[in-house]
Amino acid sequence: MSSTSREAELSANRLGPSKITPLPARTAANAPAPQAHGIARNPGMKLDFGFMESMRSVNRSALERRVASLTKRRSIKADNQAAWLLRAVACMDLTTLNSNDTDERVRRLCAKAVNPFRRDIVEGLGITGEKIRPAAVCVYHPFVATAVDALRGSGIHVAAVSTAFPHGLTPLSTRLQEIEASVSDGADEIDVVIPRGLVFAAKWQELYNEIVAMRAACGEAHLKVILGTGDLATLRNVMLASMVAMMAGADFIKTSTGKESVNATLPVGLAMVRAIRAYFEETGYLIGFKPAGGISTAKASLDWLVLMKEELGRRWLEPDLFRFGASSLLTDIERQLEHHLTGHYSANHRHAMA
Repeated sequence: MSSTSREAELSANRLGPSKITPLPARTAANAPAPQAHGIARNPGMKLDFGFMESMRSVNRSALERRVASLTKRRSIKADNQAAWLLRAVACMDLTTLNSNDTDERVRRLCAKAVNPFRRDIVEGLGITGEKIRPAAVCVYHPFVATAVDALRGSGIHVAAVSTAFPHGLTPLSTRLQEIEASVSDGADEIDVVIPRGLVFAAKWQELYNEIVAMRAACGEAHLKVILGTGDLATLRNVMLASMVAMMAGADFIKTSTGKESVNATLPVGLAMVRAIRAYFEETGYLIGFKPAGGISTAKASLDWLVLMKEELGRRWLEPDLFRFGASSLLTDIERQLEHHLTGHYSANHRHAMA
């Protein structure tokens, strides 16, 4: 939509009832999480500066008040809390992005993804036979083939962080070659990093063109665009970068690499999910959201789930539209589930991890 037509529509809305585009129909609370990508992919759209201009005003104080109310208005206890924590596991990208990663470490992480809970916890919760597993395992490119082999037949996706993660400052041709290599090795999700300098310089067309090229290099693999929100300084930059990424064809927008000094925060997440809602109302395409970095406790995962439920609805609590990027979160969730069953907290070493 051009800037002129958008202004005309806004003027018309001021004179009459607002046009409201409904979110997708509610999904039954016990609906199984899809094990494959099952929604229409975002084809992107022409870079629309008028659309961006309509989204550039971000009220930080209002976002912070909204976040404060979200985390207090719902009290999730007992069996309900256990169910929400199981949902958090189903929406998790189990991640190892360390300089000391090895093939064996990645294989252990994949084994944990296939069997995320101890047998006594599974039996105590009554979920024997249910395949409640992380949605994906996320690794550096050299370990993609190892993860693909370890997860074969499990239905768990393999995600690769590509494009010179975490800084994204190598030549574009090099970054595209890395994407193609990860896809060739079997990755079906690619987490790419944007050069933050393009945001600071407001080089939106250049940023758009780079993400379009990354999307093309991904082929059938889904594209998650990491904004590095802790480096972007302002919520306005976060909002505009989110819009450019979605216009360029991102399947997911993601907060952080986990390597910034500030990673995923709820106010930043709220700004990004409102960008997702605006894009859906404009185009009809559903875009996923992935907060990553610093989400290490079960309580924090509940806050993010509540945010998604309240702002975007039940449909965004499925792993094809929502993911946590996490490494230690699964251990804390398993401890909380054991506490739910026994009334006692156990030591971390009782819960196997890579």
